[in-house]
Amino acid sequence: MANNIDETDRSILRLLQKDATLSVDALAESVHLSRNACWRRVKRLEETGVLLARVALVDPAKLGVGQLVFILMRAADHSPDWLKAFDRAVQTLPEITGAHRMSGDLDYVLSVQVADVPDYDRFYKRLISMVPVRDISASFVMENIKDSSAVPV
Repeated sequence: MANNIDETDRSILRLLQKDATLSVDALAESVHLSRNACWRRVKRLEETGVLLARVALVDPAKLGVGQLVFILMRAADHSPDWLKAFDRAVQTLPEITGAHRMSGDLDYVLSVQVADVPDYDRFYKRLISMVPVRDISASFVMENIKDSSAVPV
């Protein structure tokens, strides 16, 4: 699909990543297309899976979960049963906002949004009750210097 994306598509994607509430008319005007031509491009980007979703970004601090924690994990084992339990935990625990299987010494990195250290402790106890881990380490974010969901296009 990357070969089929031209500069106009990239412009549409950049604009939607900044503000997904843009009307088709505003989007079309910004990329110098007719309303219909612009809409067809947006629909094609959605249908081909390039444009995954149009979502609202929420300020976690204003909802009382402003502490971002990165959890570095080593699995207790790598059996299919463990993987199912881990997947179930990741899907069940709403505090987990990202889960990534890694190469190298670590098995997984999780990003977790909690209110504070006691809230993290409650989360930690729920996590390890759902899935055994060999080693786990948490790093608390002190300052967000850059935190973006935008993909470079």
